[in-house]
Amino acid sequence: MNLKKINEDLKIALIENGLTEATELQLETFSPIKSGADVVIQGGKNTGKTTAMVINIIHKLKQPFQESPRALILVDDKSKVLEVLELFELYNKRNKLRVFGTHDKTDLDEDKNLISLGVDVLVGTPNKLNQMFSSAGFNVNTLQLTAFDDIDVLLKNRYESIILRLMESIQKGQRIFFCSQITERIELLADNIMKEPIFLEMEE
Repeated sequence: MNLKKINEDLKIALIENGLTEATELQLETFSPIKSGADVVIQGGKNTGKTTAMVINIIHKLKQPFQESPRALILVDDKSKVLEVLELFELYNKRNKLRVFGTHDKTDLDEDKNLISLGVDVLVGTPNKLNQMFSSAGFNVNTLQLTAFDDIDVLLKNRYESIILRLMESIQKGQRIFFCSQITERIELLADNIMKEPIFLEMEE
């Protein structure tokens, strides 16, 4: 895998799963994300956006640590939750981060009980995460990174107010948007919840 100074366990797992060459998007966004900056990334289909997100989170967190989540990923629906969990299943085998997924069909109390056992990465839909964070009293101060997969889809499906509410409670940490098109709405949201965001536009 041709990403500079990538975590060695992650590198081996990527190669074991046939990912030996990074896409242009993965290559061009690795250093900006690794730097800790807030980033808005535009990429079309087959540019490897979701894989880039998963790779960067594994690289950043490295190994299991403490009980509360250190990375939060917001996605649109159950199928996207399962897609992200599947990528972690592939590329996280050696780093062994604890990854948990929640969506509108899962049981809130059961989710909270399982998360309380310790989790590094929490993946979920906006409605369920909002429910969870408002009722469970999570320690959001441990969050190092909040990523939004397909932020354009989340905004199209009217999750903006929930996102703003969530981000008001999460004061610390890096924020990353992945989208297929950087729109004015995305730029406005980035200005609202990010610090000096970097905008990166990748072609198909």
